[in-house]
Amino acid sequence: MTTQLIQEIHSSNYRFVIVASGGGSIAISDLLSVPGASNSVLETYTPYARESLAYYLLRQPDQYCSLDTTLSMAAKAFSAAKKIDPKSSKNKLLGIGVTASLKTNQPKKGNHRFYIAIQTQDYSKTIACNLTKDARSRLEEEKVISDVLIQLIREACNLSFEYPSLEEELVQSKVNAEKDWLKVMDDKINYISAENRVPELIFPGSFNPLHDGHLAMKDLAENRTGMQVSFEICIQNADKPPLSYHEINRTLQQFKNQHHWIITKQGRFSEKSAMFPNSVFIIGADTLLRILNEKFYLNYKDMMNQLDLFNHHNINFLVFGRNVNNKFFTLSNITLPNHISSRFTGFDENIFRNDISSTIIRKLEEEES
Repeated sequence: MTTQLIQEIHSSNYRFVIVASGGGSIAISDLLSVPGASNSVLETYTPYARESLAYYLLRQPDQYCSLDTTLSMAAKAFSAAKKIDPKSSKNKLLGIGVTASLKTNQPKKGNHRFYIAIQTQDYSKTIACNLTKDARSRLEEEKVISDVLIQLIREACNLSFEYPSLEEELVQSKVNAEKDWLKVMDDKINYISAENRVPELIFPGSFNPLHDGHLAMKDLAENRTGMQVSFEICIQNADKPPLSYHEINRTLQQFKNQHHWIITKQGRFSEKSAMFPNSVFIIGADTLLRILNEKFYLNYKDMMNQLDLFNHHNINFLVFGRNVNNKFFTLSNITLPNHISSRFTGFDENIFRNDISSTIIRKLEEEES
């Protein structure tokens, strides 16, 4: 029966990339063992070690087995599918992520669990499940993941599907893409704005979550410039996986009816400056250190040329101190190239210092949960 279900997937004209960490190997094996797999499976990747998953995601995840990590994996897998197969319609491509913490030879303190996420052009969907501890062998737990994943793929391929009946609950969540999100993704429009005005004072960030430090920076910047802040959410940074629709929706919910926001696809400040000339950007000293890091450019000359675009587009920066590797950096600690130095204004430590970060908040929330 499973063979027939997979054969129909292989004949569906949908193609996908699967990334699995900590579990999901049986699911990949099941898919590849049925003839015709090359019709649907573009690539499988198994970053099993923690170092490998961090390398794949271009960052160390807060948790290696979590819904957020799985969503990032699926979003990056979908991006890979579009690059691997640019000829297929984006509506026929899928990105799939799996993370799991399953039975091992050593006793586990936490729950046995798995997360599956699928990213399509139109939606992202997740399935989470806490498995009853020690109720199954490792092989049986892997088989559960395979059965659920095959049904999820069938659903995405518009085939009949029926999720397996388990004693445990399969918690499902789906977020559909808004039309304007897709227009930004497909480069049909440059940005989405919460209000009908051109942003002038722009605060880029992931805001996962928005916290008091961000709001304090916002207030100081508005008082300094007399402008209104626009929080910028970039859905596809160069050094991070693309945002899933779950992540976009969750981020925007923080701003509704309170703060102005914009969504862009431009991760580099040279791109942002071209899109929003004559603007002021709010950044932390850690971001400034990355802007001045040659490794993010072709070479030193390329970096100097890219930085000169700030002059060309009349871009200025307000720089707030940040704790970097246990040292508090302000603008005064950073050497700027002469040709752009006048474009940066810093806030001294006695005016602003807030060492809280979104990463710290997420870790504290995880410890409490």
